[in-house]
Amino acid sequence: MAEPSQRSQHSLTTADAEPDERAVEAALRPRSLDEVVGQQRVREQLALVLDAARLRERAPDHVLLSGPPGLGKTTLAMIIASELGSPLRLTSGPALTHAGDLAAILSGLNEGDVLFIDEIHRMSRAAEEMLYLAMEDFRVDVVIGKGPGATAIPLEIPPFTMVGATTRAGLLPGPLRDRFGFTGHLEFYEPHELDRIVHRSAGLLGVPVSGDGAAEIASRSRGTPRIANRLLRRVRDFAQVRADGVVSLEVAQAALELYEVDEIGLDRLDRGVLDVLCRRFGGGPVGLSTLAVAVGEERETVEEVAEPFLVRQGFLARTPRGRIATPAAWAHLGLRVPQGAPVAEVPLFEE
Repeated sequence: MAEPSQRSQHSLTTADAEPDERAVEAALRPRSLDEVVGQQRVREQLALVLDAARLRERAPDHVLLSGPPGLGKTTLAMIIASELGSPLRLTSGPALTHAGDLAAILSGLNEGDVLFIDEIHRMSRAAEEMLYLAMEDFRVDVVIGKGPGATAIPLEIPPFTMVGATTRAGLLPGPLRDRFGFTGHLEFYEPHELDRIVHRSAGLLGVPVSGDGAAEIASRSRGTPRIANRLLRRVRDFAQVRADGVVSLEVAQAALELYEVDEIGLDRLDRGVLDVLCRRFGGGPVGLSTLAVAVGEERETVEEVAEPFLVRQGFLARTPRGRIATPAAWAHLGLRVPQGAPVAEVPLFEE
């Protein structure tokens, strides 16, 4: 069975970025808040924070950006640095395994710099505790020596702006979360917003695209700009090789059918989960491990890659007894709900 990371590399609808598409993403990123499509509330709030900081001629409050992957957290971090006219230092939570890793970065900051930590919830505990002091008092304690003879030397660092990004804000400890002066939660994009993003990206890539073609790509992008841009590049390939180079409605539909992305954005794994759940197990309830074995994937892949979108679309419900297909799932597969099949109901109040 394929590892989750292996599956992600071959799926067009995973929201995580593949290593080889980072450079392409960089070329398509907006450069200012005015160029950002969607996220209206977060943009307005962030613009106010940055404008006020510029008027006071001080570094703005630390910023925490949360939300699912692929919605633009890294892009906003880069825009913050650009709007402030400050250098951006980038790192990630998994790279900060020791306090010394963070101390080396912090000691190299200049006044007004922007430090961006992606996946901040995955930092080590030691680095996390050092970050508390740095964010609040702009100071780090460098420990020299080991054991009883160890000495902590306070090191002053110039005022800087910390930007953290997380897909799991609930995993951040309270003391760290409280040190961010502004928290912005990014929401999934509406189809008309993704339509504008596809048109913008097509212009930057030099790809002729019709209105219907862009709308078709947008409607299958799961509300995520990263997926929309990825699908656009694959449809562009199809248009250049098998058509006249123009991304029309017919070309977009043929290309996405070839890549097994259906009209609402479900891919092979998503449909496989629904098909097994409905046809083989009568709609459930089915345990996650059993479901994963039935579709030939790892448990983590089904839980972290397929399930979130299926639940969000109302096709699957998680219950204490297992996963249950909803009537919408049966309808999407073109099947009738059999007599006696479990019906997943959304509770009025969460326990």
